[in-house]
Amino acid sequence: PWGAVLWRRLLRKRWVLGVVFGLSLVYFLSSTFKQEERTVRDRTLLQVQEHEQPIMWKVKFSSGNSSQLSNQCRNSVQGKLLITDELGHICERKDLLVNGCCNVNVPSTKLYSCDSCLPNGCCSVYEYCVSCCLQPNKQHLLERFLNRAAIAFQNLFMAVEDRFELCLAKCRTSSQSVQHENTYRDPIAKYCYGEYPPELLPV
Repeated sequence: PWGAVLWRRLLRKRWVLGVVFGLSLVYFLSSTFKQEERTVRDRTLLQVQEHEQPIMWKVKFSSGNSSQLSNQCRNSVQGKLLITDELGHICERKDLLVNGCCNVNVPSTKLYSCDSCLPNGCCSVYEYCVSCCLQPNKQHLLERFLNRAAIAFQNLFMAVEDRFELCLAKCRTSSQSVQHENTYRDPIAKYCYGEYPPELLPV
């Protein structure tokens, strides 16, 4: 009780409140300064990495992978009518096998098809974009794109593990596909695997 009474008396004195306020202010300013210092250091480190170190992409361009060896295929999943598997086959959804691969014995199944795609690498159908992107002769194009990829796209493309995932990500529409944030640069061929965004069509 005596300690509590003494503490209450001390808190009533203005100089004690001033000391408490001063210490709190010093702590706040110190924390703010340290946070700003960390932010500046991180920004400087990022700038150094951008200019001096190459981006360590994970993408593998080898033809074989574990899913193929186990007779299972990943595929583009979301298409209502068409599906592209990781081997580059495109087929109708009804012709998709239980292992996730397209049935290659169906005449309509195509390999590395670029139907609906323009010479600039932009396609009007997402699944054809992925299939065309998987063509072996597109490897150098994809490597050039990765080497030129803006820092803004690092988080997107550094997450992919192999060529199939890269083509899935590359063919999805992004900020490169639109103008004025709400209209497509090319409203027809808006899925692109190429190095550059769709050509800007006249309004």
